[in-house]
Amino acid sequence: MACYETGTVVRLGSREAITLADIRGATLRVTRGTLWVTQDRDLQDIVLRVGDNWAVERDGDTVIEAQGSATFCIVAPYDAAPIRLPARTGGRSRFFDAVAAWLRAPQRQRVPYF
Repeated sequence: MACYETGTVVRLGSREAITLADIRGATLRVTRGTLWVTQDRDLQDIVLRVGDNWAVERDGDTVIEAQGSATFCIVAPYDAAPIRLPARTGGRSRFFDAVAAWLRAPQRQRVPYF
């Protein structure tokens, strides 16, 4: 499956996520792997597999996470501005950093015994 000239190809490692803002109308085309998609203010998540096409239904943040190594294309509508991908930081996403910080056990305080 190929992407058209207007498409942006994104490759994600296993469990890597990317957040795209305000891309309503863009089409996601999965060419390798499985993606888990969550839209801002939407209670239903979307799972996309190889060969699936899906149009983003609303503006706001769209979080896309690879369930394994995955490749997908983002094809913007004809009249839309180019889609800009956020900068990546060392292959880890802010989502995983936040989860790791949340899971860390708090430091124990010593309590004096009387």
